Amino acid sequence: MKTWLITGTSTGLGKVLTEKLLAKGDRVVATVRKADALNELKKAYPDMLRVAVLDVTDTAAIKTVVDSAFNNFGQIDVVVNNAGYALFCSVEEASDEQIIQQINTNVIGSIQVIRAALPHFRKQGHGRILQLSSAGGQTTYPNFGYYHTTKWAIEGFCDTIAKELAPLNIGVTIVEPGAHHTSFGAAMTTAPVMEAYENTPAGDVRRAIAAGAFPITGDVDKSVQAMIDSVDVSPAPLRLALGGDAYRDMRAALVSRLEMLDAQKELALASEINV
Repeated sequence: MKTWLITGTSTGLGKVLTEKLLAKGDRVVATVRKADALNELKKAYPDMLRVAVLDVTDTAAIKTVVDSAFNNFGQIDVVVNNAGYALFCSVEEASDEQIIQQINTNVIGSIQVIRAALPHFRKQGHGRILQLSSAGGQTTYPNFGYYHTTKWAIEGFCDTIAKELAPLNIGVTIVEPGAHHTSFGAAMTTAPVMEAYENTPAGDVRRAIAAGAFPITGDVDKSVQAMIDSVDVSPAPLRLALGGDAYRDMRAALVSRLEMLDAQKELALASEINV
């Protein structure tokens, strides 16, 4: 039996993950934005589920919730950063407030949850971090510029701390889902459309999403199970791609970047100081 702390469990992958863990006998501390979001699960698993209200943009509240979770359960084996915010618009269309909310939720919030957990992980001698990113942490799509900003940032952070934490028996896995049938699309925040972008790739993507032109093939149940299974893999896999679209799009982006880098090899080497 493991004990998990999961942020953002009201809907989507976070809720399915919580349900599957409780069904298999694990204990869960689940954070939500609205106190009654998991009432039915709480009734079904009164001794295995603890629910805490948390806005991950509130750093002081993060520390309080994380400290309480470790103190109440004795130890937490896995921390899952799942809470997220998705801003869908071209770069000019977003408001300053939306940009700040995007960064504070997906980057600062995730970092502070991890920072709050680390002293406890070190004290107990082990721990595992699952950081929800996206295929959009390795590739990009028009209209998701600010979302990509946060996912590329948190991947860089987690890639770094994985090296720092491995000697302390703390594993880090970056989870990179493609498109899944969750509430993610419905929860995307938009901004007033600017006519200047209607005949650009931003407008094309906006219309394609509105028309349902992008097939969604990711199986939520299978992907969540893969996340659960990854915790038993040692050493922790640094990245976990979930969905055929995630694999294809990320691979294409990585191959393209490698080709561009190789094309600049002579220029890069010629820029060195002659010894």
